[in-house]
Amino acid sequence: MLLMKLQTSEKFAFLKLAHYIANIDGEYEKEEQEIIEEYCAEMGIDNIKPNLDDFNYEDVLQEFHSQKSQKIVLLELLILVHSDDKFHKFEHRAIDKIATFFKISKKDLEIYSQWGKTVSAQYAQGIVFIED
Repeated sequence: MLLMKLQTSEKFAFLKLAHYIANIDGEYEKEEQEIIEEYCAEMGIDNIKPNLDDFNYEDVLQEFHSQKSQKIVLLELLILVHSDDKFHKFEHRAIDKIATFFKISKKDLEIYSQWGKTVSAQYAQGIVFIED
């Protein structure tokens, strides 16, 4: 929904970040896989699973220069973490770290998290509605 507004280099950085967040709790759930596939379709890029062995937050997060891009990243990641109805403590820590890096307040983060939860639930309902 918002990812199409990212620059090309930001899209690939976001994909790497999304894969990292989806795998951080050791459980790459079906819902998370589906959301990442939707992200790729929206961004018009292939879903290439990056090597996460040498993942470095700061290197990836520095790709997002504008406040607008940073907010888009956080909002979309919050949809992802809420997609499996489990906001694992590792996901929570990672989101907090990203928000801190982007200088997003705790208050705004809570609002964004609620939005992500709502969008995730509505997406899941939409999938149910279109199933045969």
